[in-house]
Amino acid sequence: MKPVAKKWAPAAALALSILGMAGCGGGSDPVDAAQSLTSTVGVANGTLVGNERDAAGILNFKGIPYAAAPVGDLRWRAPQPAPNWTGTRDARQYGSKCWANGTPAPVVADPTVSEDCLFLNVWSGARTSGERRPVMVWLHGGGFQFGTSGDPRWEGHNLAKKGVVVVSLNYRLGVFGHLARPDLAAESGGKSSGMYGLQDHLAALQWVKSNIASFGGDPANITLFGESAGAHAVGMLSASPLAAGTFHKAIGQSGAFWESEFGPLPSRVTAEQKGLALGTTLGAASLAALRAVPALQLASATNAAAPPFAPPFGPSLDGYVLPEEPAARFFAGRQNDVPLLVGQNVAEGNIFAVPGRALPNTPTGFTAAVTKVFGASNVSSLLGFYPAGTDAQAAQSSVQLLGDLIIGLQTWTWGVVQKATGKSPVYSYYFKQASPYTPLAVHVSEVPYVFQNLVPKGTAAAPVLPGAQDQALADTMSSYWTSFAKSGNPNQPGLPVWPEYSGAGGNVMGLGATVALEPEPFTARYQFLNKFRDSTGSLTVKF
Repeated sequence: MKPVAKKWAPAAALALSILGMAGCGGGSDPVDAAQSLTSTVGVANGTLVGNERDAAGILNFKGIPYAAAPVGDLRWRAPQPAPNWTGTRDARQYGSKCWANGTPAPVVADPTVSEDCLFLNVWSGARTSGERRPVMVWLHGGGFQFGTSGDPRWEGHNLAKKGVVVVSLNYRLGVFGHLARPDLAAESGGKSSGMYGLQDHLAALQWVKSNIASFGGDPANITLFGESAGAHAVGMLSASPLAAGTFHKAIGQSGAFWESEFGPLPSRVTAEQKGLALGTTLGAASLAALRAVPALQLASATNAAAPPFAPPFGPSLDGYVLPEEPAARFFAGRQNDVPLLVGQNVAEGNIFAVPGRALPNTPTGFTAAVTKVFGASNVSSLLGFYPAGTDAQAAQSSVQLLGDLIIGLQTWTWGVVQKATGKSPVYSYYFKQASPYTPLAVHVSEVPYVFQNLVPKGTAAAPVLPGAQDQALADTMSSYWTSFAKSGNPNQPGLPVWPEYSGAGGNVMGLGATVALEPEPFTARYQFLNKFRDSTGSLTVKF
């Protein structure tokens, strides 16, 4: 069915946009007395032995279980408390990665991958447990299908050097994190199913609130930040009543509501039908039979990275973690209202425009596709923003529109709607770095700058190393991010002043060869696309 351009309902018309962030709340009780912080730390479940302080004075602890292993009968259940241990637990190496689908190639067994993967990592430069440093909790990207907390691009060392405690975590992915079925919902006592990955995030946040003071962190000052799927998760948790009070500031890098060219989040019914169909495909009629299917077989049968790129097993409107569309909650002012730093990159669509997912890239094909989706009466306006008069124009517009639908539009809307319906401040950026190290600011390219981890690119034989300007930008961005985590304001002496975002059409902080305020470059086309939201703010576009 063709969406019709609609006028905003009163609640939505308050903005021309979308979103905000998750609620605040107090932390755990203060420790009785500050303890000297060493590589041996006690947490609720036992004693950890991490890595000794490095030359910069940073301790790090890796592979800490924040929940019980979701294996056997715990597969497709909400995360359960981590078991206690006796003696000391070695926390010097990353824990196992979660099962993932990351390429069109067949899934293969990997000794570093396991369903027993719910681990987190901590970096801290605190000298005592009483310092109460701001905490930054990182959610990695990967389309809810792949990724790990152990990527060297987001090691927490350099952010910790700037006075924060950094936490990163693994969470269940693909079918392991998002299988929905009526029998799973019934088993949970009437609560819905299919959002175990998001529930893992909630469990990790609760672990942080209960234990981070032992690492010198402040459980009452937690910033949740993520990129791509991680940013989508931050946005969804900002819309979830279950997340209220679990974090106090939010950063969303290139993501917000998990909308895409496939449309908005699938309904609970749609997700459950897909889960039932999987059981039929695998010849597993019962939950017991499905839980007995080997992990490798499950991952192979649900490899969402293979063309034609059907919507994968991912987040859905389960009615429990998400009672309604995230965008709808923001438009209605029901989000968890916390300070927000949000932005996107200049070339988000490039990595998504692959065979099986790319939109038509000829004048005839592109025009026919957008006519079908947006309606003939809207095509003239659309082609004004996405021209397709030549093959070159059509190819460029197909990439641009794809990137806008997957990332750009919802990211922008998040900032605009939080500004319109929330009370907490919003700061907006536009990453546009261009250098030999980062020739084009594509999706994910800003992350090493945020963490100040400009790891070599290219090959071992011909590495591409960052230049002085890359290093300066990374220092600036990591300083902005850590300042925001400390106070809800990214500004600090010595950096270009970054004022609050004023809403649609306002100035954003341009992050590139120069760091300076600039007019928002994409307002008009996003305002056009947002006409295709319904009266609640839910996007109706679907290719």
